[in-house]
Amino acid sequence: MKSIKKRLVIYFMFIIIITVVTLEIFLINTVKQNYYKNLEDNLYNQIKMSSDLYYQYFSDATLYENVLNNVDTFWRQTTAQVQIIDLGGNIIMDSIGVTSFDDTKMEDVNKALNGQKGKWIGKVDYDSEQVMAISYPLKSRDNIVGVLRFITSLREVNSDIKEIASVFLWLGLVVVLISGFVSILFANSIIGPLKEVTTAAEKMALGDFKTKSMKKYDDEIGKLSDTLNYMSDEILKREQLKTDFISSVSHELRTPLTSIKGWAITLKQGYETKEILADGLDIIEKESDRLTFMVEELLDFSKFVSGKIILERELVNVVDIIEHIKKQLTPRAIRDQIDFHVSYEDNLPKTYSDGNRLKQVFINILDNAFNFTLSGGEVIFETKYEYPNYIFYIKDTGCGIPKEELPRIKEKFYKGKTSKSKNGIGLSICDEIVNLMNGSLEIKSQCNKGTEVIITLPLQERE
Repeated sequence: MKSIKKRLVIYFMFIIIITVVTLEIFLINTVKQNYYKNLEDNLYNQIKMSSDLYYQYFSDATLYENVLNNVDTFWRQTTAQVQIIDLGGNIIMDSIGVTSFDDTKMEDVNKALNGQKGKWIGKVDYDSEQVMAISYPLKSRDNIVGVLRFITSLREVNSDIKEIASVFLWLGLVVVLISGFVSILFANSIIGPLKEVTTAAEKMALGDFKTKSMKKYDDEIGKLSDTLNYMSDEILKREQLKTDFISSVSHELRTPLTSIKGWAITLKQGYETKEILADGLDIIEKESDRLTFMVEELLDFSKFVSGKIILERELVNVVDIIEHIKKQLTPRAIRDQIDFHVSYEDNLPKTYSDGNRLKQVFINILDNAFNFTLSGGEVIFETKYEYPNYIFYIKDTGCGIPKEELPRIKEKFYKGKTSKSKNGIGLSICDEIVNLMNGSLEIKSQCNKGTEVIITLPLQERE
């Protein structure tokens, strides 16, 4: 498996080498063009001077007479090879004795015969290096009578260019080596923190959620480190909540079981009156009901967690559900000396929903309201319809929920700090049911003033 570090270094080096090679080619080509241009300008200045000299002082004689009598004048102006060519393209004088040339190598001569400066670069038989030829017309009384041609070898120029190119190549090699070293350092600056994050993640995968990923830079890897640390903190919190939940459930299960076992032993040993028997059986029945309720709540929670809850939708009369809950909880309100007010609008529309789950939500929340409201307090259950939603308000004048607990009150396993808090799954189940019905459950509360739960459910048509 290729490491990220190796791939990063290879990619960096590839980009660096491509960049350096491109720059080398550009710089060497630029130097070559400049050297060739300087040589061309020097030859042009020399040949133009010679052509002007011919026009001013020798144009009265014919080209052949000037070659015979004044030929030294032309090659004194330059160190280059000098040729004089007639209008037919024939060499009538060459400073080194060349008498002819290939027609394909006289494009500069043709331009000069047409009155323009000509340039040609190529190979000749008498030199192993390339040569540069500059041609210029010779004029007599504004008529072209021949061509003056300067030819020079590019040996020294090419040698200078090669020296400069070798310097550039060595510099390029140094740049590549330094860049390679820097790219390794840069790759390490990425891979180092990434390895630490990976190590921390591996420890967390083995169950060590107390380990922390050290954040070095405020970048994407730093953000990953923060996310990993946040995840471990949340897992630790949830593990603690689970532990507390199991402890709480164990305690709540133990209490009714202790009562049932105690009365069973008592009745087994005998009883003095039928009244004691009735009391014992009554307690056993009530504690059994408590156990059944807790077990059903745990089963519901398990189904919600595994996503196996399915709503049994049917046509539901919301008024019937409200009236049923009123009849069920009114005796408790009287017993606890709490004012229980139930109100709803006339002509509430029917909806397609799960009536039993609706009752479960309302009874669970109202049960909490009664639990946390003292004698002489008030619990209100109010229902409104604002198209297309039902809005259910459950208010109490109880002890309220502390501000720091309010954001977490619907979390699974979360149990409040008050002594009346139960196992921490009732509200989470209610929230899950409301979400399944495409609704929302909102809780507002102030300490020592009371709590208000707002449930919003959309009107559901038959599917």
